[in-house]
Amino acid sequence: MGVGLLLTGCSGSGGDGTAGSKGSTTSGGTRSSPASSPDPDSDSSATPTPSPTALAFDPDPARLPKTRAQAVRLARAVAAEPVSWGPGFVRRDPYESDPGYWPVLDANCVWRRESLPATVLASLTRYSELPAEDGKGPIRITAVVTVHRTVTDAEWEMAGMLEEAMRCPDQQLREGERITGLLSQGTSYGLMGNLTAEDALSEGGQFYSDELGGPHYYYWIQSRLGQVTVAAVGRGATGRTDAEVTAALVPGLSQMLGDVETELEAAE
Repeated sequence: MGVGLLLTGCSGSGGDGTAGSKGSTTSGGTRSSPASSPDPDSDSSATPTPSPTALAFDPDPARLPKTRAQAVRLARAVAAEPVSWGPGFVRRDPYESDPGYWPVLDANCVWRRESLPATVLASLTRYSELPAEDGKGPIRITAVVTVHRTVTDAEWEMAGMLEEAMRCPDQQLREGERITGLLSQGTSYGLMGNLTAEDALSEGGQFYSDELGGPHYYYWIQSRLGQVTVAAVGRGATGRTDAEVTAALVPGLSQMLGDVETELEAAE
């Protein structure tokens, strides 16, 4: 599967090592959602109904995750590992987040992790990097897979992404790290090069850190297939070109989208 994810439009970012897949937030900094849902650990939850789409993605209702345990298994099967980004990438420490939490942008435009709302079954983040060498700084990449309870819940997360960049063009990722001048752009399947997902978003700006200095290239892309969103976040460093970061993100995101299809579509 190829990825034509808005690479000619606004470049993207939206998380880093702390901030991964982002959702709709209220003025108080908490994510909004359409309605409350049943206990995510209950096997009696209603089966999510796939939405028809022009994209060749036809999930099998029997394979859609209905419990938190099923969602965590799916997220771990899909989240990209270092080899997905290219030769030389390795795990960062810590490598994997707790799937029972996800990032929230608060009223002061600062990212923090909070417990999952009822509309999200699991959200897993993995951290990889191409180590510094030959006078060049590291390329750091974050992969995020969020499994929502329903397609509608996933759509709400995608919609909230565009609002966040407008509300907070400058954001603090963690202590000593920030991004500025964010611009975001979204598109549905078949538009502006998006031929791989039902919805796609990109967001970009400049990255600064106490460790790596700045400004450096910061690029974020996120896509949705059914109730699952996948995101890839790239940060450059001294001596690394924008193209190097983008070239690493594309195959990893493409693989995650392909793995979502493999996990959820009916076996032939």
